Amino acid sequence: MDIYDTILSQYSNSPRLCTIIQSFAQAVDPEDFFDLWYDQVWNPLTATGWGLDVWGRIVGVSRVLQLASPGYIGFQEASSSGTSDAVRNFGTGVWFNGQAATSNYALTDDAYRRLIFAKAAANITDGSIVSLNAIVMTLFGDKGRCYVADNLDMTLTYSFGFAPTPVDLAIIYRSGVLPCPAGVQYQYAFFPAAVVDNDFGGDIS
Repeated sequence: MDIYDTILSQYSNSPRLCTIIQSFAQAVDPEDFFDLWYDQVWNPLTATGWGLDVWGRIVGVSRVLQLASPGYIGFQEASSSGTSDAVRNFGTGVWFNGQAATSNYALTDDAYRRLIFAKAAANITDGSIVSLNAIVMTLFGDKGRCYVADNLDMTLTYSFGFAPTPVDLAIIYRSGVLPCPAGVQYQYAFFPAAVVDNDFGGDIS
């Protein structure tokens, strides 16, 4: 809209009036606000902070992941391998420092954006191996070799050829992003297997 269309012709050459109207128009012009809203909230490719949190609620995935507890060195109820959920022996656990510890981890905007797109794809997936592999590559494609294989016996295997971080394991086991077709059993395979320290109690082969 041209603001000069709102000025009566007899005042159109008044510098003071025109200046007042121009200043007011700039102050109430919503164009900059709309651009900012589109970039930071509406467009998931560029959204940040609160905008990404909104998208996360829409697709159904949280920015905060619950990481596996590392376990502390103890003297009771530790397993022979020193890998029980709560108590570990020397070489596998850490000393408790007396401060409250948290297992919650908030993803950065870039990491959360990838998780959101993967969850959005999982929400509409047809369950095919092609679709599942696309989701896996969205999440972990830059980390190393990873893929989903159909075992042709109503089971499938998510395979990861890199050393997963605690955040990676939280995404795999607890985010609910990696889908599985109804009636199909699934498992996770990590190679080399020695790089994985499983604190989630999931199926690792």
